[in-house]
Amino acid sequence: MNKRTLLTWVICALITGWFVHPVMAKKGKGGGKPAPVPVLSQAEAADLLFMREEEKLARDVYITLYAEWGNRVFDNISQSEQKHTDAVLGLINKYGLDDPALEFGYFADSELQELFNTLVAAGLQSQLDALMVGALIEEVDMEDIVAAMERTDEADILTVYGNLLAGSENHLSAFVRNIEAITGEAYVAQWISQEEVDAILGR
Repeated sequence: MNKRTLLTWVICALITGWFVHPVMAKKGKGGGKPAPVPVLSQAEAADLLFMREEEKLARDVYITLYAEWGNRVFDNISQSEQKHTDAVLGLINKYGLDDPALEFGYFADSELQELFNTLVAAGLQSQLDALMVGALIEEVDMEDIVAAMERTDEADILTVYGNLLAGSENHLSAFVRNIEAITGEAYVAQWISQEEVDAILGR
């Protein structure tokens, strides 16, 4: 994800009011020595660290928005995001990387920190804005996950990323159902193409 581009997009949407009127080594069975852990490329390592914080960002945003609006979709999906960020942490530990995750609402990546603050501010304007923020996060997550999958050939990493991708597709569908229930209109893609969104929604 080009985080600065997304941040600029969100800020512009807030300014124009767009959000308010819509048109993110197991051991062998024999008990022998564990297989050596492969050394990750710089890109693979960076992707894991970023994905850990990106999934945490989604969780933290949804927890915040659930506290404000009480819509169960945020509570349900935040629990799923917890499992996602935990799964990435498992890979970080396996490959001997330092976990970047900080306490709730804080991020080691300064641009993710700024993005979190901006998305929360947008989502607190109205329940519809909050749902649009959720859908945006999931669209961006999907793009990032697909890009990360193209930069690795490690089976365990691809499995986790595949699960994250499937989760984001389900989350987007849930947010869209809620958005359309409020607007009475078909959801318009915010980040990825409309064709991709329609395929995910089965349209």
